[in-house]
Amino acid sequence: MTMRRTFVAALATLAAGMPLAAAAQDYPNRTIRLVVPFGPGTTTDIIARVYAEALSKPLGQAIVVENKAGAGGNIGADLVAKAPADGYTILMGTVGTHAINPGLYRRMPYDAQKDFAPIGFAGYTPTLLVVSANSPFKSLADLKAQAAKSGGVSFASAGNGTSGHLAGELLKSRLGGEMVHVPYKEGGMAMSDVMSGQAHFMFYHPAAVMPHIKAGKLRALGASSAKRASAAPEVATIAEQGVGDFDLTAWFMLYAPAATPAPVLAKLRDAVAQAVSNPEVKAKLAAQGLEVPLLKGDELAAFGRTETAKWSELVKRSGAQVD
Repeated sequence: MTMRRTFVAALATLAAGMPLAAAAQDYPNRTIRLVVPFGPGTTTDIIARVYAEALSKPLGQAIVVENKAGAGGNIGADLVAKAPADGYTILMGTVGTHAINPGLYRRMPYDAQKDFAPIGFAGYTPTLLVVSANSPFKSLADLKAQAAKSGGVSFASAGNGTSGHLAGELLKSRLGGEMVHVPYKEGGMAMSDVMSGQAHFMFYHPAAVMPHIKAGKLRALGASSAKRASAAPEVATIAEQGVGDFDLTAWFMLYAPAATPAPVLAKLRDAVAQAVSNPEVKAKLAAQGLEVPLLKGDELAAFGRTETAKWSELVKRSGAQVD
């Protein structure tokens, strides 16, 4: 009797798994939804649309971008974390949704490490430290000297806990002096006030600031990454200018729900590999200031763990918290 029950249980388990296996083998056979956890026109949205078009060709299905903004990206990310793990709902995750928010928000609706399976690295971009073109600051040394004086300097950002805010906090800890953070509702407003001199400096994406640098409205004093930004190779890194241990980038990664079948993930990952090797796609991403190293398998998970530890420490140091 025991053997018979074991045999029946084994058959039941096999039968339960057959629809999933069949679905994975047939994947994809309908439209895929790519959730962007921020609004239309943002850097994340622009990058997601490049990938939606690029991935649709090797996958043979349309990929529709759906914007689900709110709570610093948590609303859209949580939607994907709780979606059916069938490969038809994927996420354009960011340094915010997967490295900053876990330390920033007191209550997270998802576990950034356990609830997602990484599909592929979509790219990273350094941020540039910019000041008004009319600013007296011509170098980091000038900024440091002013920060040491009474009144110090102010730095703008797109909001508390954003990568620009935390980059400013790291610079403050490295240079010393008085640097007062001024959060804005979005990056465009912050950049306008830097251009007008209302705020002394900010860290922001090359794609957003380069047009204003070329127009003579902003000046770049440094890049936040370990190596120079390909979009602005003439701008020395902050580390090159003698500020040790300074390497921060804003990054983007495609994710699926954690329980997505391995064959489905394999097809998605292969599609990403094909996309990032396409010269036309590379050019579109480069226009957004993005660099795309090809990370595979365990490298993706290791990258996520390292970045979470790095940014969590910066969040803690900044004192920023969101209920």
